[in-house]
Amino acid sequence: MVLNDNRTSNYSRSPEKPRLLRDFLKASGLYSHFNEIGGWAPFNREDFLLAHTAEYVDNFFAGIPHDCVSNGLKWSAQFADSVRYTNASLYYAIKSSLEDPCTVAFSPTSGFHHARPYCGSGFCTFSGQVIASLKLYRDKRAVGAYIDLDGHFGNSIEDAREFAGGDLDLAVPPGFNINPEGVHARYISDLRDRLTMLEEELTAGGIDYVVFCHGADSHEWDQLGSQCSTEEWLECSKMVYSMIRRVESHLRRPIPLTLALFGGYRDDDYDSVLNLHAGDLAICLNIICGLKISFNPIVLKPGKKS
Repeated sequence: MVLNDNRTSNYSRSPEKPRLLRDFLKASGLYSHFNEIGGWAPFNREDFLLAHTAEYVDNFFAGIPHDCVSNGLKWSAQFADSVRYTNASLYYAIKSSLEDPCTVAFSPTSGFHHARPYCGSGFCTFSGQVIASLKLYRDKRAVGAYIDLDGHFGNSIEDAREFAGGDLDLAVPPGFNINPEGVHARYISDLRDRLTMLEEELTAGGIDYVVFCHGADSHEWDQLGSQCSTEEWLECSKMVYSMIRRVESHLRRPIPLTLALFGGYRDDDYDSVLNLHAGDLAICLNIICGLKISFNPIVLKPGKKS
């Protein structure tokens, strides 16, 4: 899942983030609360064709410009192989949450939500959300919702609706690719309204699973973000997990929940990105899993030294 030579070749460090976060969680003592699961197969050509044209898929894996670098990342055979695993990871995580809803699934991945049917975009290569949701709807008739708190609108689902046909509207109903608008108080208020809508639909049984993607680039000190202070960013996590718990309490059963990473850009202090992701995971462990973990993320203002 990880591009080994990423640091010297790309502005975005997302292609190496799964390893960086795992190492951070181990160093912070949080990793003992996770069970690492392997053995699942990477995606093949047919999987990617669910959300993308054959021309784009074939050109990307063959390393043919401009398609192979339309995501804004340097192409290599190793990177091309890694995206087979990152996209499959999201699918298998969601599938696992449906099969074992008592366990929160976590796909430590990103690089999906800007990809378009005909090209990559914004450090995203393939539309992993679209592929996963189409497969799960067609195989299980499972209907999902995405809470996308990355700092940039996740356009991949919306851009793929016409390309994928009516099944995508059934797999992820319009309105449930949730991307709040505004900054600070307005952002929080918009998220609260959208979560209320999702809570009602979950309670009514119209949504079967939730995928929460809390990108660190919605933090105000991120190089590409602006929306939330540290306190507000963490408050968003608390709002999402508290809503899930309310629904679970009402229905007296767990809600299938999957977490993913998405963006985060700090070349001055990448540990600030990892701290935010770890802070979100700690809140999940406390609210959803009933633990009492004390973890205070350290997010440095640009220009400060760790």
